[in-house]
Amino acid sequence: MASAEVVAASGPRKVDRALLDKLILASDPGPPLLTALTHRSHLDAGLGYERLEFLGDRVLGLLVADMILRAFPDEAEGAIAKRHTALVRRETLAEIADEIGLGDYIHMSPGEITTGGRENPAILSDVIESVLAVIYQVEGLEVARAFVERYWRSKLTRDPTPPRDAKTSLQEWLQGRGAPLPSYVVAERTGPDHAPRFLIRVKAGPYGAAEGEGGSKREAEQAAAANLLSQLGAA
Repeated sequence: MASAEVVAASGPRKVDRALLDKLILASDPGPPLLTALTHRSHLDAGLGYERLEFLGDRVLGLLVADMILRAFPDEAEGAIAKRHTALVRRETLAEIADEIGLGDYIHMSPGEITTGGRENPAILSDVIESVLAVIYQVEGLEVARAFVERYWRSKLTRDPTPPRDAKTSLQEWLQGRGAPLPSYVVAERTGPDHAPRFLIRVKAGPYGAAEGEGGSKREAEQAAAANLLSQLGAA
């Protein structure tokens, strides 16, 4: 077993030591550990973590799907698909990465750090998928499964009913009243390219309009739909 010291790039912080131990298994002390934690903005990044993120995305999708099927053996495909989408979306991955404390361990350029790269949900979600890829490559599928079970299980079980996103709920509410589908437009975009903020306006014909903000178009659309549902008393 190789050993290496993984030092937080931004100073001390409470971090999941078990996760770092898994990463250390892969380190000598170079790739794939450093690759999984290196953003392309870093001077010596090369390709950065993108290739590992590609693999981690597929591993995560498989393991989350299997976890859901075992947890809800009687649910229909539509319900488990909603659960899967909720568990692998950017917001969930970024939340877990933040819980683990991965942000402080990402190697990136000073400029990226200054503009909030360590808290960027897009970067955090990519890195945790890269980490999962390293665990899978070094320790195998069952250790990767244990990692997913540890961090995603609580997200799966915190709501016994299948998640219903606001956009779907709004669409179904409108269809039930014979109304046309809602339309979403970007009302405003602010922030740098690596950490944008979107203001989305949703319009629902005679049922009004609302706005929502988020770090991605999807997040802002969901917020806008939720706000309109609240206005309509349908939330």
